[in-house]
Amino acid sequence: MHNNQMLNTLDEQLREKVLTFLEREIAEANIPGAAISISRNSQTIVKESIGSRTLHPAPQPVKEATIYDLASLTKVVATLPAILKLLGEGAFHLKDRVSYFLPRFGENEKEEVRIQHLLTHTSGLAAHRRFYLEKISKEQIIERICNETLVEEPGKRVIYSDLGFILLAKIIEEISQQSFASFVDEHIFKPLDMKETGFNLPFPKDRFAATTYSDELRDFKYGMVHDDNAEAMGGVSGHAGLFSTLNDLMKFASMIENEGVYNRKRILSNSVLELARKNFTPYDQEGRGLGWQLQSEGTLASGDLLSPYAYGHTGYTGTSIWFDPQLNITVILLTNRVHAKNQNGILRLRPRLHNFIHSYLSSKGVREQ
Repeated sequence: MHNNQMLNTLDEQLREKVLTFLEREIAEANIPGAAISISRNSQTIVKESIGSRTLHPAPQPVKEATIYDLASLTKVVATLPAILKLLGEGAFHLKDRVSYFLPRFGENEKEEVRIQHLLTHTSGLAAHRRFYLEKISKEQIIERICNETLVEEPGKRVIYSDLGFILLAKIIEEISQQSFASFVDEHIFKPLDMKETGFNLPFPKDRFAATTYSDELRDFKYGMVHDDNAEAMGGVSGHAGLFSTLNDLMKFASMIENEGVYNRKRILSNSVLELARKNFTPYDQEGRGLGWQLQSEGTLASGDLLSPYAYGHTGYTGTSIWFDPQLNITVILLTNRVHAKNQNGILRLRPRLHNFIHSYLSSKGVREQ
């Protein structure tokens, strides 16, 4: 059997195993459905849609063009590349004080918090605040964060914080003098030909995967951000609010895999991408790069078998993207687990999925080229 034929057979076997795995998870009501892609050496070897994008009033199938609420993947698909672009252009450096761009932030002994701290979740800011309960505006939310008192000394411990990424989007606006949404669209999404990615997308309801039920809407949310703080901020934030499709995220992943180049266009410099993968938190159980979560003792979603160089991120709604540069494997998984009966099933699903994909590919002698 020729090498290409053998690889095609292996790809087909992996595809069947992935579908069987996801069918079981759907049957156990851990997810309503999913869209998944697996690439190896920058070539797509599995790309599938399975199950339902909504269960009410009757199940409707996930399609290739189904749009998912990315939740915290917003942090690495929108905020991070925008920040890395500005970093590479000399607009700021990692040790810049946050208060240089947002003077009010320096109050309450926060003057030593640097941009690096926000990106690595080591600022000492609280993990979360329920700003949405206060019915306040986007600018008032940013004011409130600027007035926060730290819960930990900067640079001492990883506290995964949405607040830091809300501030990063504001810093992008201050530097670029344009809205966060328009900056990422102009500098990241348009060059990547990601035409179905953005905030508050203007597509019909039947294009979206459903999330949770809204008493206010008397319906499930379709295309309206699941995250309450992001919704309070008009659907646009640095921590959540982004919507996208599997096809568009595969374009983004291709750019990351190819060190910042997509379709022979340079989107980001390879030096900023390399820096983002560095472990800035060796003192913590949870390894953190710039934006990225790194394969480490404190990491759950990536599983047990990815290489020590793997990095990725998850989204609360059930989304994830993981890169393993040592084995040249990328896995993108889009689900709307918040629409499922067993919403916590995703916590076991992700690591097991990554484990068997890695195990299968490595056991078949598929190695980096």
